[in-house]
Amino acid sequence: MRATSGAVIPPLDWPALVDEALRRRRAERLTQKEHAALAGVSVPTVIAFDRKETTLSLAKAFAILDIVGLVAARTDADPQDAFATAAERRWQELTGGLPADSPIRMPHGHYAVDYAIAGASAGSARALLDALRRADRGHTGWPPFWVPTRGAIAPYPVEDGIECWLGRDTERDDRDAAHNDFWCATRDARLYLRRGYREDSTDVLPPAAVFDLTLPVWRAGEALLHAHHLAEALGAPAGAEVRLRVRCAGLAGRELKSWANPYRDVPGIHRCRTGEASHAVSCPAGAIADRLPELVHALLAPVYERFDFYALPPELVTEELARLRSVPRR
Repeated sequence: MRATSGAVIPPLDWPALVDEALRRRRAERLTQKEHAALAGVSVPTVIAFDRKETTLSLAKAFAILDIVGLVAARTDADPQDAFATAAERRWQELTGGLPADSPIRMPHGHYAVDYAIAGASAGSARALLDALRRADRGHTGWPPFWVPTRGAIAPYPVEDGIECWLGRDTERDDRDAAHNDFWCATRDARLYLRRGYREDSTDVLPPAAVFDLTLPVWRAGEALLHAHHLAEALGAPAGAEVRLRVRCAGLAGRELKSWANPYRDVPGIHRCRTGEASHAVSCPAGAIADRLPELVHALLAPVYERFDFYALPPELVTEELARLRSVPRR
């Protein structure tokens, strides 16, 4: 029975909605694989969406539509989720004019880190930049949220904080997926980083073939330590809650191997059949350094499990983080 009173809302025109989503995807130069990774669904799900099939769950349809701006913002959305989604869209804007296969667009996959420090803030973009510089303790040569000083790639102020995209320098030699970070930070201590896999940026390995055993441990450890140090630089109390999330995209078909550390071994063959995995942890800022192995293991174990149920050994995490923290600082 058709309702005849109340506000008039037109019926859902599913074919037209799909057509508009496809138009926006083409305008943003997204592939089906990229759209699937951003939406957190499988490529077959996106293919079914493109065919205008009506068997998709609402959650998956909304996830696909949301990436191209066809879902109205909810007032009850988590602020950090909204921040991370906006950061993804900003990266799409920046890279939209590049060829689809440009390594700067990280076509084979990427990982993203976002975190928030509850109650922390910087009074200005300049104060935030200074805090970010002090938070970089130089554990490795390519740290997360690196603050370059050279004009062509230096961070720049935006409305709510700071943005940095290394891909805007067309003269750099290392224009591969692993060395063209995009990151942004807001004055209320919300940060987002997107980086391509180092495994896809070497002549030794074919792209999209390997997920390294130890590199994610180092990267997650660096990111958590960065949150710890930024909280200190911003004067946040030791009890300020830090929530940090890692999302790995482009995992389907990759095999878990020990490439970066040849002294490690992965017994048997462990492949991933799903495109994406993510997990988050929370901890008081002042406790991160002491609880680092525990936090990194909790953060990454669900990701590694996607590789044919591989169980990430806690002792591997502890040993690799000890190596990370023993590297002489710059």
